[in-house]
Amino acid sequence: MQGLVIKAISGFYTVVTAAGETYVCRLPGKLKRAWQVSDIVAVGDHVVFTPDEASDGQTGLVDSVAERERVISRTRPSGNNRQVTADQEQVLVANPDQVIFVFAIRTPEPSLRKLDRLLVMAERSNLPVIICVNKIDLGAEEEAQTLFGVYEQIGYPVLYTSVTRQIGIEALRERLLGKISVFSGSSGVGKSSLLNSVQPDLGRRVSAVSKATGKGLHTTRYSELIPLEGGGYVADTPGIRGVALYDIEAEELDAYFVDIAPLVPQCQFSNCTHKHEPGCAVRQALADGQLSPQRYDSYLRLREEHETLHQMAY
Repeated sequence: MQGLVIKAISGFYTVVTAAGETYVCRLPGKLKRAWQVSDIVAVGDHVVFTPDEASDGQTGLVDSVAERERVISRTRPSGNNRQVTADQEQVLVANPDQVIFVFAIRTPEPSLRKLDRLLVMAERSNLPVIICVNKIDLGAEEEAQTLFGVYEQIGYPVLYTSVTRQIGIEALRERLLGKISVFSGSSGVGKSSLLNSVQPDLGRRVSAVSKATGKGLHTTRYSELIPLEGGGYVADTPGIRGVALYDIEAEELDAYFVDIAPLVPQCQFSNCTHKHEPGCAVRQALADGQLSPQRYDSYLRLREEHETLHQMAY
């Protein structure tokens, strides 16, 4: 039988079939013994499994896992150390259709540098992004559009929402239906309230999973997709808030800034760092006002961070 993994906890995987039947599956020994650089099965995976005929309940064994189209992942945490060269990938959600990054225009103040980091992660995974700017009822609607307008200009869809005034809620609901969507936002941005407005009690259910998922590696932790009325699922992944970008070298970061990437072929040197080289098309676009200084600064800081981590590793 075939199905979608909607929950993973302690080696048990809840799989739902196209007919809506639910099975709790385990991995056979042959899959567990295979050396892996990534999680064998993760929430969002499409699997083939064999039901256990001898069991009274609906249980089974996973036979195979379909190739993933995309993932949200990070370098698996290793104590208190961050390593960009770690050879273990921790898959947070497999095969998501989109990710919604939620920021508040007030309380807490938005960090655009953090957003830029998350956008790099999404571009690396070829993952469609929606930026949701919440709490625009706090007298800051014009400010929100000015601050986040640069992202609209470079092609990212931006939704401006207010739970209090029910602004943008229907547009958000329409974006979620029929898709596997990942929600991510810092504490206090109003994510649970947004989800509750989309569907009663959805925010509470996602929040409950979020708290369990966000626990340390040595405590019980799990991931889960929460079904939407009308079709689709929502997942929350606290792990990507402090994401250590997996499998990205400093030299390739410019490819994941959608406003910088088209300029790179025009640089005089093929290995241009866009810091100081003559004939740099990126710095020229910055001087001409065609590239946001804030976005350029985010690129420089992220590159310097990865260069430092690389030096520490070697």
